[in-house]
Amino acid sequence: MTSSVEAEGAAASLPPVHVIGTGLIGASIGLALTGAGADVTLEDQSETSVALARDLGAGRITGPVEPGIVVVAAPPDVAPRLVLAALERWPEAVVTEVASVKQVILADLVRAGVPLDRYVGSHPMAGRERSGAISARADLFEGRAWVLCPHEGSDPAATRLVTTLAQATGAAVTTLTAADHDAAVAAVSHVPQLAASLVAARLEHLSDQAIGLAGQGVRDVTRIAASDPGLWTQILSGNAGAVADVLRAMSVDLVGVVEALDALAQEAHVADAPGARAVLARRIADGNAGHARIPGKHGAPPAAYAVVRVVVDDRPGELARLLVEIGEEGVNLEELRLDHGLGLPFGLAEVSVLPAAAGPLSEALRARGWQIHS
Repeated sequence: MTSSVEAEGAAASLPPVHVIGTGLIGASIGLALTGAGADVTLEDQSETSVALARDLGAGRITGPVEPGIVVVAAPPDVAPRLVLAALERWPEAVVTEVASVKQVILADLVRAGVPLDRYVGSHPMAGRERSGAISARADLFEGRAWVLCPHEGSDPAATRLVTTLAQATGAAVTTLTAADHDAAVAAVSHVPQLAASLVAARLEHLSDQAIGLAGQGVRDVTRIAASDPGLWTQILSGNAGAVADVLRAMSVDLVGVVEALDALAQEAHVADAPGARAVLARRIADGNAGHARIPGKHGAPPAAYAVVRVVVDDRPGELARLLVEIGEEGVNLEELRLDHGLGLPFGLAEVSVLPAAAGPLSEALRARGWQIHS
């Protein structure tokens, strides 16, 4: 992870930056770079969008535009055209695009038959389920991976400049080939989006009574299902082969689970359906093993936390009071999740802390009058 001091140092060494596309990612890049001290200009086909990004502090839209580096923050289907236009418009500038697929964009650029030594593809692995400049955040990339995908013809100096730009946003830079990038994001980003959408689609026609039973589990699984269908259709189309490969492997496991459940549904007593329970247990255990590999906070190695569960009355200011008092006890909060019971006037705050801090924190909060749910 790049510290704030390192980010400011990286930004100070950047030439002027021009961002084309002021949606969530483009505006967030502008906010991060401007906040670190870089000179950023903005451009968008929508005058309203670019004006809003400017008003939010993402950069300026007046004055000379002579960038040393251009960031194309546009969907995959228009990114190649904008990259080619930027390479021609600014013949000395390095150009990167930050779309979430890389092979199809590089292939389109290669087919254009122009020199691509100043082009370096990249992809910040950050986003939100909400879109537009209004949802942009200066800290969106802090501690998150930013993948660089230089091609065989990329000038090493251009790659170094894009690296500096990514570090100036607070991101942690890693390098992959375009093919390796697309295979990786299929598994860690694109398939999860599809899975969330498919699960959420099962909820559409439930009765109000049934949907009222939804708890934190379904909220966690479906959080990203609110993403933009148009953008995701472009992303999935651009990475169709890699996504299909992951889904094909998943479908084998899914068929096995369905067969095991069918066998269990037909059993007359516990001795029936031999092996079916083992199939279910193995799939859940495999999920445990995969989940344990997800990096911890700020991209650190996976960490095991203890959870302190605190009953919080559903009143204004109660959650804020809890967080303040946790801080007063000198305990660092690693993660927080709030779950509300159906029709209950309170919620359950699940506070994740380092294991050694869980016991003392529980006792301290009890002493302060909080109810601890064991």
